[in-house]
Amino acid sequence: MLQKLDSLLNQAGIVLPDQQKNQLLAYVGMLDKWNKAYNLTSVRDPAEMLVRHILDSIVVNPHLQGSRFIDVGTGPGLPGIPLAIVRPDSHFTLLDSLGKRVRFLRQVQHELGLTNITPVQSRVEAFPAEPPFDGVISRAFASLDDMVSWCHHLPAAQHGRFYALKGVRPDDELAAIEGRAGVEQIVRLTVPGLEGERHLVILKPE
Repeated sequence: MLQKLDSLLNQAGIVLPDQQKNQLLAYVGMLDKWNKAYNLTSVRDPAEMLVRHILDSIVVNPHLQGSRFIDVGTGPGLPGIPLAIVRPDSHFTLLDSLGKRVRFLRQVQHELGLTNITPVQSRVEAFPAEPPFDGVISRAFASLDDMVSWCHHLPAAQHGRFYALKGVRPDDELAAIEGRAGVEQIVRLTVPGLEGERHLVILKPE
């Protein structure tokens, strides 16, 4: 698995210290183990998790601005946990409404010694952002319309941003948010070993 991870990181041009690689592999091991009972992800093969969960999450790291982030609808911690591992000086609030997922996140926090994550069980509309966040991140959480509607109170007014991880470029979704959020950048991402397109949509609240 370490060889596979090294190969993927090399293809993506990402350099990580050994400790972070070991934490990423430990996280995949926990996902695989807990998945049997908790059904956390439809991806069953740990090698496939490296591509579809780990690399797919950490390729967005260079595009994030700030140090306080919230991952809304994080599920089993995606992309929040891989990002927290490769970005140890930033803090990530991991928000999900399902108790079993939050229990898993707390176990990951304990076993991996992650001091820069806070798992929270809450609906996003009910979660107070005090202080507001530098970045609101979502992956497979909702449409851009729903994200902007439900999470409008989370990003800081001046410098806060929405970061939506998407597959194909969501032009139809972008049309639906005109006047409520401005498109700052749409980044086409390259994820080694992954079929299909990946885009990061960066929005500025209006």
